[in-house]
Amino acid sequence: MTGNAEISVRVKFFAAPREAVGAGQLERTVPAGTTVEELIRCLTEEYPILRAYTRFLSVAVNRAYVGMQTELHDGDEVACLPPVGGG
Repeated sequence: MTGNAEISVRVKFFAAPREAVGAGQLERTVPAGTTVEELIRCLTEEYPILRAYTRFLSVAVNRAYVGMQTELHDGDEVACLPPVGGG
């Protein structure tokens, strides 16, 4: 994380992580330059129960799947998606 500027992001949760957090959506203000990985780390510090899910989460920013090193920007929507099973 770099700089003094801050950005606002909306974080969405689905399925079990949503139940664990107790909300489908959170608004967070983070330093400019924050990556997805750093955001997830902050969220697991705030909600330790999320640690059980982080290994299996896929993350989308603005409806596009991204890697953990993706830098977030002001107004981004970050979706924490649980694994999808099927048969």
